[in-house]
Amino acid sequence: MRLVVQNDKSRARVALGCAAAVLASTALVTGCSGSGSGPGTARPAAGQGAAGHAAPDPRAARAAEHTRMVAAAKRWGLDEVPIAPPAPPKVKPRITARAGFEVDHQEDWGLPPVFTTVPTRNKVVFLTIDDGSEKDPRFLQMMRDLKIPYTAFLSNYLVKDDYGYFRKAQSYGNTLNNHTLTHPYLPGLSYEEQKHEICDMQDIMQKQFGRRPTVLRPPYGNYNQDTLVAAKSCGIKYAPIWNEEVYVDHWEFREDDQQLRRGDIVLTHFRGRSDWDGTMVDDMRRFLNKVTREGYAVARLEDYL
Repeated sequence: MRLVVQNDKSRARVALGCAAAVLASTALVTGCSGSGSGPGTARPAAGQGAAGHAAPDPRAARAAEHTRMVAAAKRWGLDEVPIAPPAPPKVKPRITARAGFEVDHQEDWGLPPVFTTVPTRNKVVFLTIDDGSEKDPRFLQMMRDLKIPYTAFLSNYLVKDDYGYFRKAQSYGNTLNNHTLTHPYLPGLSYEEQKHEICDMQDIMQKQFGRRPTVLRPPYGNYNQDTLVAAKSCGIKYAPIWNEEVYVDHWEFREDDQQLRRGDIVLTHFRGRSDWDGTMVDDMRRFLNKVTREGYAVARLEDYL
């Protein structure tokens, strides 16, 4: 049986989610009343609705949102305002296993593909956050203020003390996915043990967050054929890992040229000062400054699956 193991050094890493601030533009109300439609009835002035309300001005709304984003970027210490992502593709790209990351019977058994990059012409990357150890409320607020979407991969033993934190992240428009019950090295387990880790986490996700995910990240990025067979039996369709990993003080790259690519999946963790020399806010500042400087927007992974 073929085993796929990521060369990710020592990884007992533990770490979630948020995004989507809402801004409403309000129109001024100007006078004019009357009833009926006969002679003498006041008509709405140009640019006003039937009730005499000024029609919303899209340009004013865009300008107000830009002003808000400039202030938010400054408040969170960013070098620039993050780039807004394009609309999700109407036709989803075909996702296949990365070359060299397949297992036996990958295609003919229809097993979930393991991939590090989504095929797209859009200049976007995807932010994914693992584990669930750190539960920093400032991180949730930062990502909401800046409208940065992300995908969280949760391990139950780390999130069970505060499911509410992740429900709040979910309410902001972020997606919560499966990262197993206890974050084990899956290839070291039997098929039934792997199925327990994945399927039982599916049950918890349904109970706590209202849905059974179709996306799994195997802990440490390590898996074998049993992993993907068990995952499929639990309703999993995709098994993304990552092409880059960002820490509070540096980046690590899978590719030798150490460059971001269109559609790359970026990993970080729910970690704070107990593990890093900084906070999740510091980590996100490093991430956003780099991707924005290089002309990338952060898009939602599930919008492309």
